[in-house]
Amino acid sequence: MSHTTYIFDFDGTLVDSMPSWIGKIYYALNRCGAKYPEDIAKIAVTLGDGGTANYFRDKLGVTLSSDEIIALMDEFALPKYRDEIVLKDGVLEYLKLLKSNGCSLNVLTASPHKMVDPCLARNGVFDLFDNVWTCEDFGLSKSDVAIYFEAAERLGVDPAKVVFVDDNLVPLKKSHEAGMLALGVFDASADPDRAEIIKEADMYALSMKELELI
Repeated sequence: MSHTTYIFDFDGTLVDSMPSWIGKIYYALNRCGAKYPEDIAKIAVTLGDGGTANYFRDKLGVTLSSDEIIALMDEFALPKYRDEIVLKDGVLEYLKLLKSNGCSLNVLTASPHKMVDPCLARNGVFDLFDNVWTCEDFGLSKSDVAIYFEAAERLGVDPAKVVFVDDNLVPLKKSHEAGMLALGVFDASADPDRAEIIKEADMYALSMKELELI
């Protein structure tokens, strides 16, 4: 193995949560009576909840406070993350394979800890990870290349020794810019970008069942 440090996205990569994640965006906007572009979910996917709320206020004219917007998103999504959302096919087996070979496993996600941590714990994988990070831990979004450099620095490794795994085009591009090995995995929510993702990624898989040690 030439790579022993992995950073995984959460939504759409480890867990089958994108319908719920996208649902919370539309739920909050519809409750606010806001007009929004067709690609609002694609815009928000890297921003984190705080960044998404600020985008709603600054770009879409939503007059609620950021805390009130986040509370609406939580109203829709928290029960689903806490009680319903499950791991994607092949994830548990792949994580255990990597762990048994001494790899460092980490999470970097735009979703907040209040959704990520209980979901990973309920699915029995939280303790497999050395770090579970969200954008709020860095004060950066996943569309900012700096977050990937900082994650590698916190891990004490050269970015070139890190495998970054995500279903979304923008984080794959940005992790690539940071020098990481970009591994794309399929999720239906990102299917319109599949051709670009395959072109951008060093490797691409339809599910983690296809993956072996790198």
